[in-house]
Amino acid sequence: MPGLLYSRTRLALALGLALSPALALGLALSPALALAAPAGADAANPPTDNRHPAEANDRHIKDLNAVVVTASPLRDTADALSKPTEVLAGERLDENRAASLGETISSLPGVQSSNFGPGVGRPILRGLDGPRVEVLSNGMASEDVSTVSQDHSPAVEPFLADQIEVLKGPSTLLYGSGAIGGIVNVVDGRIPEAAIEGGFSGRAEMRFDTVSDGNTDMFRVDGGGDTFALHADGVYRNNKDYDTPDGKQANTFIDTKTGAVGGSLLGDWGFVGASASRYENDYGNPGEPGDLAAGERGVWLKMRQDRYDLKGGLTDPWGEGSSLRFSFGHTDYSHIEYEGEEEGTTFEKNANEGRVEAAFAWGNGWKGAAGLQGGDSTFKAIGEEAFVPETKTRSLGAFGVARKNWEAFQLDFGARIDQVKSNPVDGPSRDFNPLSLSVAGGWRLSEQWRLTANLDHAERAPAEEELFSDGPHLATLAYEIGNPELSEEAANQFELGLQYQSALMDAKVAAYYNRFDDFIYLVDTGDTWYFEEEDEELPIRQWSQADARFLGFEGEATFHLADNDTGTWDLRMFGDTVRGRLAEGGNLPRIAPSRLGAQLRWEANGWRASLGATRYNKQDKVAANETPTDGYTLVDAHVAYHRDVNDRAAWEVFLDGNNLTGQDARVHTSFLKDSVLLPDRNLSFGVRVFF
Repeated sequence: MPGLLYSRTRLALALGLALSPALALGLALSPALALAAPAGADAANPPTDNRHPAEANDRHIKDLNAVVVTASPLRDTADALSKPTEVLAGERLDENRAASLGETISSLPGVQSSNFGPGVGRPILRGLDGPRVEVLSNGMASEDVSTVSQDHSPAVEPFLADQIEVLKGPSTLLYGSGAIGGIVNVVDGRIPEAAIEGGFSGRAEMRFDTVSDGNTDMFRVDGGGDTFALHADGVYRNNKDYDTPDGKQANTFIDTKTGAVGGSLLGDWGFVGASASRYENDYGNPGEPGDLAAGERGVWLKMRQDRYDLKGGLTDPWGEGSSLRFSFGHTDYSHIEYEGEEEGTTFEKNANEGRVEAAFAWGNGWKGAAGLQGGDSTFKAIGEEAFVPETKTRSLGAFGVARKNWEAFQLDFGARIDQVKSNPVDGPSRDFNPLSLSVAGGWRLSEQWRLTANLDHAERAPAEEELFSDGPHLATLAYEIGNPELSEEAANQFELGLQYQSALMDAKVAAYYNRFDDFIYLVDTGDTWYFEEEDEELPIRQWSQADARFLGFEGEATFHLADNDTGTWDLRMFGDTVRGRLAEGGNLPRIAPSRLGAQLRWEANGWRASLGATRYNKQDKVAANETPTDGYTLVDAHVAYHRDVNDRAAWEVFLDGNNLTGQDARVHTSFLKDSVLLPDRNLSFGVRVFF
């Protein structure tokens, strides 16, 4: 089946790319990409694909607060949530799409990206990453091994996303202990949930960039009638080693092929559908670049994942405002780490996950949802870097949330209990029972002002690598030792948020304090282990626990400067900072630096353009044996021309610029910051078509 799926995906991708020039000529074009579902969209059945333009309004920007957040079981819009939530969609998503998920969403306040070259970038939310941030695909875990090592990439494709939802802060209530730091949900509509407007629609894009002589091509088509809908998509990416201000960054190539087919039966009763996808990603590890001049190729990774999903939902099964949704996913994942042309370590993961949730309303303005989520997975590594033993993990969780609205007040409650069992093949198993509780409230002070407060208690079961690792981890050039006696990690977070909305400005600020008990982190023991193959001493690092504290602030404001004959003008400003420390003193390692950014946007007569800059400050609040990282400023610009051919077709040409001043930029959160620079100035140009 995987071979047949791969063949069909390659054929569909080839057809889509072959059609792209014709589409660009207007033979089959579509309406423009929308930035958000309109405010009046049916929250129970959000649009499958956010492509169509929102109506013009006096606020000059598309209102992303009106987007339905599918990661919420009550199908809320972003502005109805008391939890800190960001949605990236439409034009802003198009301008920020990158090869990695972390880089794509890193312009959001409180969100940065890890870095192990351009092929790897996991999201960092408020200083937390790895097994504390859950990456979801349409509400289901991505089921890769990206949390095991910093050189492993999440198996998701940002170029196929309709929208990307970021829930910051503990989200364990809905998605289990792996979401103690938040979730990132990539929504791609591979299983249609509603009829396709007009019976057929799609989009295609071709782009090229100068810094790596690379290209990325994608297509997506949706079709059907009132009772069924079909979907197909594909992406091909080929980027060579990129340039830096100091020359070529060796072994930073990316070669990605991915695609999916899906379909659903639809009706007033709801929907039921399935999809099958194939993800292939080959990319280099710049930490071990080899020496091509001497005929020595560096270390590179060959990733493959087959994924099968089943999803369904019933509309109003218990009366107006109720719903019943279920989903099931199966994944077969593997990647091989090649040392030149020789196979090195192989990582494999076979996983199943199921989820069912019911939403309902009852008297006196109460709404609620309850659900069950369970999964089992088998992870194993084979080869010299098999520093984690084969481990079987099973989990089962039950959760419930409730909400009460008064005229000016909103109150949310939630609770979840999980059972997690980790069973290594060569040692005793461990059982954990994480418990999460939450209370949140919102108070509308006036028509413009809204105050929110959140109090969360969240617990996380230790991950496989934290419990059972014992061996050389070459990606971080260290010998890692797990601790099978680790207990649950607990976070107690309090957050205050303030939002302002008017015809002249949209703004929001938040401050949070997170008190961790038994925080799990990697300690440098000061001892070394002799690595005979490379004839070097590797530092020995031990997974340990200690209490920790996180204090942070973040904010964003968009000023609507003008709307006149010259066009619409908006100025967006944002900033964030987080401090992570051990309770007994000392900084935690690889905490993201503080940032300040600004962007001026203009739009008129089909044209739009922006110019912005983000200052990453020096990070000198470092842990023992960690070096500080200099600050830098990244300047970016975007320009695009959009043309509607008719009410069903449109095309768009664009030019994006990044790091236009050619800054030497090193990512403090990266293990490779001393040897790997971010790309030099880059221009990306291409065409998008919509039909």
